[in-house]
Amino acid sequence: MDNELPTSDPSFQALPEPLQVLAARGVARSYRRGTVLIEEGTQGDSIYLVLSGSLRAYSCDARGREVTYGIYGPGEYVGEMSLDGGPRSASVITEQPARCVMLTRASLLEHIGAHPEFAFELLTKLIRRARAATLSTKQLALNDVYGRLKALLESSAVEGSDLRLTHQAMAQRLGCSREMVSKLVKDLEQGGYLARIANGHYQRLKALPQRW
Repeated sequence: MDNELPTSDPSFQALPEPLQVLAARGVARSYRRGTVLIEEGTQGDSIYLVLSGSLRAYSCDARGREVTYGIYGPGEYVGEMSLDGGPRSASVITEQPARCVMLTRASLLEHIGAHPEFAFELLTKLIRRARAATLSTKQLALNDVYGRLKALLESSAVEGSDLRLTHQAMAQRLGCSREMVSKLVKDLEQGGYLARIANGHYQRLKALPQRW
């Protein structure tokens, strides 16, 4: 459903003031979980600013295997990589029911014209995401699957905290099969490194070994 964004909307009020000004130029839409907002390879000139819920950016190969580039929540935006006129570099799907503001390229250019400092913020975000993509590529090239899993587990949780990632979500982050993740996680459980709290919830009990 499309509608104008009321300034009294709590999700709007939670945005930093500069993003409130930007959001006011777009159209608010609500999406069900599992809705594909952006499809890789297609043309598009809009970005999505998240008000509530979360979005996942990913790519998928011919065999249906996915790799996740990032999860984005309130106050973040996706789709900016296509502002150069090229095809979309990744797909974006709603991980949870989400409410987003869709902004066209024209409205974004108008905003930059009125608030040129936003161009620097946009550039900074692009640099950060490019840096993250470089690191991810490096890990895929230089680490085996366990090395990538170890890095993910260590970045997602500290000892004693609750890790909330299903095996499928881990596989999507690591660029490998769910079966491989399941085997490694089971081995780590048997070794006393991880404890299953509930389906998709784990607790890291101690430092993980360097190699497995």
